Amino acid sequence: MARYDVNTTTMGTLLDDPEVAAIMEKHAPGVTSNPMIGMVRGMSAAQAIGMAGAMIGADKIEAIKAEIDALA
Repeated sequence: MARYDVNTTTMGTLLDDPEVAAIMEKHAPGVTSNPMIGMVRGMSAAQAIGMAGAMIGADKIEAIKAEIDALA
């Protein structure tokens, strides 16, 4: 069973997990320290990741989601 469900888990919860933050940084360096990240902390991860797609690219979004889904 996955540690997180990106459809229901908030972005803030994901960002507070160092393992998830490292995954995000690996695929999109600087994303976790971007000043705008605070605006999405209360959103579901799916919403926030969807919004970030235009900024960091759909291929990177899919890679991030796949690695988060693989966390047990």
